[in-house]
Amino acid sequence: MVCPMPVIETKRALETKAPREIEVVVDNTTSSENVKRFLISRGYSTSTTQENERYRIRGVLERALEDASGEKAEKLLVYVDGDTMGRGNDELGRILMRAFLKTIKELKNMPWRIIFINTGVRMVSQESDYIETLKEIECAGAEILSCGTCLDFFKLKDRIAVGRISNMFEILSSFTEATKVIRP
Repeated sequence: MVCPMPVIETKRALETKAPREIEVVVDNTTSSENVKRFLISRGYSTSTTQENERYRIRGVLERALEDASGEKAEKLLVYVDGDTMGRGNDELGRILMRAFLKTIKELKNMPWRIIFINTGVRMVSQESDYIETLKEIECAGAEILSCGTCLDFFKLKDRIAVGRISNMFEILSSFTEATKVIRP
């Protein structure tokens, strides 16, 4: 199945059957990682075995999804869809983006996730001038996700220097889970 279908089918299985244990079989590393992350996000511990070109992801439900207090933790999402900030002059846009990212490090509440799509994925590649700042943000606790389709399109999948590769299902789910979204 093509991304994001393995995650969507896994989600459907969880919603319709609510299993304590599940096993998902996929035929590529990316799908294996995506399904594993999805299961973990739903409270499952996971283990993966590889047999030839088949990956078996076994999930065992470990915890309920809701916080015992019933309170929803603040989840600040930063959505970056380009490698410049604002419209107009690209040189100025890169200066503004650099300042934006450096300022994120100074925030009282660190973003939960920073998602890069479209030309924004150039910012996580090895050639990017933003890598050190993004690594500092990641070390401070923000999860950095980049669209796998976008990385493929720009031929950057093997050049990612910070964060991890994601998929459209996880990106869309991040928007629905976020309590606040910022777009530079």
